[in-house]
Amino acid sequence: MPVGRRGSGALKQHGPAVHVEHLRSARQLRERPSKWLWPQMTMISCRSSSSARLAVGLRNGDPPDDHEHPGFSGRDSRGAMAYMPPMDLRYSEEVRRAKEQGVPLVAMETSVVAQGLPYPDNLGAARACEEAVRRVGAVPAPIAVVDGQVYIGLEEPQMRRLAEGRERLLKLGSRDLPVAIARGGTGGTTVSATCELAAAAGIRVFATGGIGGVHRGVAEQLDISQDIWALARFPVAVVCAGAKSVLDLPKTLEALESVAVPVIGVGTDELPSFYSRSSGLPLEHRVEDASEAARIARARFETLGQGGLLFTVPPPEETSLPRADVELHIASALAEADRQGIRGKAVTPFLLSEMAKRTGGKTLRANLALLTNNARFAGQLAVAYAQR
Repeated sequence: MPVGRRGSGALKQHGPAVHVEHLRSARQLRERPSKWLWPQMTMISCRSSSSARLAVGLRNGDPPDDHEHPGFSGRDSRGAMAYMPPMDLRYSEEVRRAKEQGVPLVAMETSVVAQGLPYPDNLGAARACEEAVRRVGAVPAPIAVVDGQVYIGLEEPQMRRLAEGRERLLKLGSRDLPVAIARGGTGGTTVSATCELAAAAGIRVFATGGIGGVHRGVAEQLDISQDIWALARFPVAVVCAGAKSVLDLPKTLEALESVAVPVIGVGTDELPSFYSRSSGLPLEHRVEDASEAARIARARFETLGQGGLLFTVPPPEETSLPRADVELHIASALAEADRQGIRGKAVTPFLLSEMAKRTGGKTLRANLALLTNNARFAGQLAVAYAQR
């Protein structure tokens, strides 16, 4: 097995034992898929004999012995290996009972509560989504970091704390989690962090509004969401209304294809564009119901041991907006963001707020409706996935 040098380009993965180098290209990710949660390894340097055995196993396609590495967290019901680091996860009472009783769970992001929607619409949306999941037989598990602790499921005072925003609340992607935990911070999780923490908790279905992706103007300023990386890596089925319409949707779809994330339409052959039911971008795959979606998710997670996938649900027709109208408002809102010098994480919340103003609240109503619609399908998918 070739052994790489530990240079400045090495990526440290889950502890000091394993270093990874030379993740050469997006095409290589497709052509050399791996069964393990550390995909696409080509050169590895190790510090111990047990690490060396792990590295050889990953290269040869053979799993290491159970508990031989500190990142090993057991096997699922079908014997699949799990390479998640041990995490100190706190569970709400409802989620704890669901886990004990084997009731299917649906993860939910909380950045939409902490940053995405105004109060009290954000709290109302969270409650409506949770109830939509419960009505179809699953249990909602909103995920957040509260006072430096990772919570899977939130009690009512914790959700209200995020919604009211009386303190500085962090917007947490995967990269921000260690800082928030170490400093005792509180914040809502975006798609990337929710995918990571849901996978650590063994939750396979996640409902959100729309994912992040490649931002418009990426040629001038390289702005690509962490969501793309997380979707490729963590075995979670994400239910959404496509990517947020303020993004460069063609480039976002290409980025997802490049990292081998399946994008599957639910009752549609076209990528939804968040506020609108169409985008003009065709999809290669579609499903008609949750049972069919669950079979695909099982094949990806359990049979192949691959990463995440997207199920894209068109927003409800009665609240969706014409795509041409949305594009005009986005162009004006982007120009205003540029004029004000708004960059990075602040762009999406600003654009959502600006769009609501420019449409007389129509985009806010569409957002609330699609969130509930996605949560309902995610609950159905979680129930179908749990059935053997």
